[in-house]
Parts: sequence; C-alpha cells; structure tokens
Amino acid sequence: MTSPEQPKHPRDMFITVFGRKPVLEALRDEQLQVDKVLLARNARGAMVDEIKAAAKARKVPCKQVDAAQVTRISKNGRQDQGAVADIHAPNLVDARDFLDAHGDDRPLQLLAVDGVTTPANVGLMIRSAAAAGMDGVILPRKGVAGLSPLVVKASAGVLFKIPLLRCERIDEALGAATDHGVEILALDGEGQASLLEVPLPRRGVYVLGNEATGVGEVALRLARQHVYIPMATGVESINVACASTLVCFEALRRAPRV
Repeated sequence: MTSPEQPKHPRDMFITVFGRKPVLEALRDEQLQVDKVLLARNARGAMVDEIKAAAKARKVPCKQVDAAQVTRISKNGRQDQGAVADIHAPNLVDARDFLDAHGDDRPLQLLAVDGVTTPANVGLMIRSAAAAGMDGVILPRKGVAGLSPLVVKASAGVLFKIPLLRCERIDEALGAATDHGVEILALDGEGQASLLEVPLPRRGVYVLGNEATGVGEVALRLARQHVYIPMATGVESINVACASTLVCFEALRRAPRV
C-alpha cells in the first residue's frame, strides 16, 4: 500500500503557483519545498530580482524561459507576471490510504467536491474547509477542476494547509469512506432534511456538487442522507463555494468531535 506521504498518481506530486508575489512568498516560506522556478526572459523589476535572490539562497533552480512557456504552464498570461513555481505538495494523499491510516474510531469530518468545474469555486471550497478545521477535502481527478494555479490563487495559499484526498472518481473515495463507517451526506435542493436541523454524524463526509446540476447521480445514490440549505425570500440556491462555507462551519459547530 502506498503511504499517505507518497501519492499514487504522478500529477499529485506538485502544485504550480503563478504571479511574482505568490512565487516570492512560496520561496520565503520555509515550510514549502519549491522544486523549481521559471521566469520569463522579459520579466524585469525589483520583485523579479528578489525572486532570483530567494531562489539562489534556497538553492532552488531558477530558469529564464520564453514568456510563452510561462503562459503555457500558468494558463493565465494576463496574471502570471512572467513567474511560475512548482511546489512539492505532501498534503496531496490517496483517499483510501488516508482513510486506512485514520482508523474507524476517531472523529472525522470531510468535504467532498463532486463535478465542480470552476477553479475559483474549488479554491474557495478548500479555503472554507481549512478555515473551519475540516479534516480533509476529497478531490476526484475526473469531473472536478484540476489543481491549477487558478485554484491555488483562489484558495489564497491555504490549499497547502489541509489534506487533499485524491481519487480518480468520486465513487472510489465515497466507497472507501463507507467501508470505514463514515456517513455520507449529499447537499441536495430536494433533500429530505434541513442541514441546520438534521443531527450531524461524528464521522461524516459532506458532498457538494456541480454549479448548475448539483451532486451527481452516483454520489446521490451512495449518500445515506440528502440534506438541503433552507432558503428565504424565494431564493432558489446559492453559489457552491458559499454553500461549502456554511456546510463546513455547521459541521464545526454541531458535529461531535470526541
């Protein structure tokens, strides 16, 4: 079995950040292991000089390349400012390995992302989970926005501070959660019970779905409970990132933690 510190999938070894300030902050954060830095050849200015100096001080490879190569990596030529960095991400773990290591008796609160394709929403959901003290976020590789620099930017760097549980598809992680006695709750506008009133489990995973269509059929089928967020004044729904904030802090407030 692969250890939680060594993700199975090669794409789960690094997370890329872009922008001069984020790259410089990553280099200055001794808790982050920066693999390499790429700077556009035409990048100039005091902060570029600081990046070069910080990379040299930490013995991080810093290479100057064509601006187009930086943009191909960042996928955001308007905001990358000619600077990208690859950062080792030990918080990326295999979902089943994480659940195996966590055991079946300890309290556990997880957020699961199902079919959310907007990078900003994924980043904000991770940020909310970290802020509320959730134990981890389930992030399938298929059907969810990849861990791109846009996700990192939206999370404001918090993405490195919470376990991110990787799997190919959502059903793999939810099946493993069920095997370990973790109750699955799906956020569903047509659910049977209000999130604000239903008893919350000591060991639970809360599934939030696509911005337009909601939680997918597979996750709905695996969920033990379908819960909704009560709305006033005729509002039909709220943004999935906003919903995740409410869900995570409600779990923090009411779910048993001992």
